[in-house]
Amino acid sequence: MRLGIFGGTFDPIHNAHLFVAESARVLEGLERVLFVPTNAQHYRVQAQAPVEERCAMVRTAIAGNAAFAFDDTDLRADATGYTADLIPALRARYPDADFTFIIGADSLVNADWVRFDEVLEQLERFVIVPRAGIRAEAVQRAIASIPTALRERVRTLNLPELPESGTLLRALLAQHRSVRYLVPDSVWEHIEARGLYGYAEQRQPA
Repeated sequence: MRLGIFGGTFDPIHNAHLFVAESARVLEGLERVLFVPTNAQHYRVQAQAPVEERCAMVRTAIAGNAAFAFDDTDLRADATGYTADLIPALRARYPDADFTFIIGADSLVNADWVRFDEVLEQLERFVIVPRAGIRAEAVQRAIASIPTALRERVRTLNLPELPESGTLLRALLAQHRSVRYLVPDSVWEHIEARGLYGYAEQRQPA
């Protein structure tokens, strides 16, 4: 089985996440894409919503696609939050799978990767999604720094640069602006009902 690994804080999950996952599934011939939320403290921007709320939003967002699945491996008590440790844990859970890791170009270029060679050695493919604001030259420099023997496992997906991001959504919600149609309807309803990201507290009467 060819499995995609799509990790992140998903704070909140939005339509661009779903588009990227589905595109990677089709372009890379994946049988399933695992959405793997993290609670790690190694991320550049810490999650605002509690982990249980983020997980609930992921679950409701992917419910309509039988090729998407939720995985809590990176939320276990012994999870380190490092990708090099996550993949062996996933391997134990899915011993017959070949893994394709899906990542935004911003994470490749801006994150401080730990044991990156070890990550690539455990994967069939490492696919990079173009992101608005990340120059192609920066991505190429990052790829060029990868050892030659591992570089053939890395590819960039032929997708448009998507401007939508969790940062944008959180900023809009903090200003009491709607993010409906930027997120699945079920996620929007969850944000409203739970008052996430300060939205409910700042809501103005009609």
